[in-house]
Parts: sequence; structure tokens; C-alpha cells
Amino acid sequence: MDGTIPVMANGAQSEALGNEVGLLRAREYLLLASLFRHPLSAEMLNKLASITGDASPLGLAHIALAQAAASCDERTVGREFFNLFIGVGRGELLPYASFYLTGFLNERPLGRVREDLARLGLARADGNHDPEDHVATLFETMAGLADGSLSSEPDADKAFFERHLKAWVSRFLADVAVSPSSSFYRAVAGVGAAFIDIETQAFALPDNGPHD
Repeated sequence: MDGTIPVMANGAQSEALGNEVGLLRAREYLLLASLFRHPLSAEMLNKLASITGDASPLGLAHIALAQAAASCDERTVGREFFNLFIGVGRGELLPYASFYLTGFLNERPLGRVREDLARLGLARADGNHDPEDHVATLFETMAGLADGSLSSEPDADKAFFERHLKAWVSRFLADVAVSPSSSFYRAVAGVGAAFIDIETQAFALPDNGPHD
């Protein structure tokens, strides 16, 4: 990904570009979800090291991520992931909406996420004990909404973003960026912050979301 987003047009051209934008957004959300879901394999690090970018903030963040991936190994990144998000007892950071919005896990924000996921026909997979308000789950859901695979309702992606991510995800990414345990994940947070900034600005446009 190079961080560019096509310019909007009208009519059929606008619809085609809107579909392209949706796919690009979905790819970015899925990338972020994979980075925050599990420790990365050596294969994934190699793929990340090949990412290119342009001079836009998101493009530069992609370049920084590629450079970070190229300078790390699987063991180092796995240890960093453990310290940040798992830990002995708990990690340094808790990537859950409930925690960031209330200071506790499994609170009302989790209930709201479950309600909206149920409306989308989604449920937690058997054997997965992670609460559904984990940032990776929310990013995965946004990917499905961005590319239209989860909902055809107008502005479904905007509604989900504003209900479940807008109020806290930038703070979470900022915490990752400044954590003493962060090195590789500082670059991950940079990509997330640049992308979320684009999403926030696009959703704020009157009568026009980034999926149009």
C-alpha cells in the first residue's frame, strides 16, 4: 500500500472508485487487525518488510513499518507483543474498548459491540475467549463493512466506527507509540494513527463517507 486514496467522481466512475476505496480501506483494517491480533511470524515480517509507500502521512508510515520489520526478528517482535499486550498477569496495555472507555474490562461498551455484531450475523468463534471489543476484532469488522461484505446499509461503516472506535482508538494507538516496551509496535501505531486520522476526517464530511 502506498497510502494514496483515489479522487472521487460522479456517476458510474464514482461508484467504481468508491468500490476501490472500500477495498483499500478493508486491506488497511485487516493489516492492522493482524498486527494487533497475534505475535507475528517470520514470514509475516518478511512480507511487511516489502511494503512500499509514498510521501503522504500514511505512505511514510508504511515505509517506517517496512523498515521496522526489516530490522526485527520473530523472537524480538514476539517478546515485544507479549510485554505490551499479554504480560504476566496482564500486559502493559489492554486493547479493549471497555477498558479505554470505563477503566474496566467487560463493561457496557462490550455489550454494545456484541449487540452490533449480532445484528451483522457475527459471533465469537468457539475456543476464542477474547472479548469482542478487542481492537483487532473491531478492525476486522470495519474491514467487512468497508468492502461491503458485512452490510449493504448506507453508512454502516461510519456508524460502527463512531459507536465503537472513534472515542478511544486514537488514545490506544498513542499509548502504543509512547510505551517504553514499543519498538516495532511504535511503527505499527504510526500506521494506525495515520489511517485512523484519514477515516475520522472522511467520516466527518457532510453526507459523504469514505465508502461513497
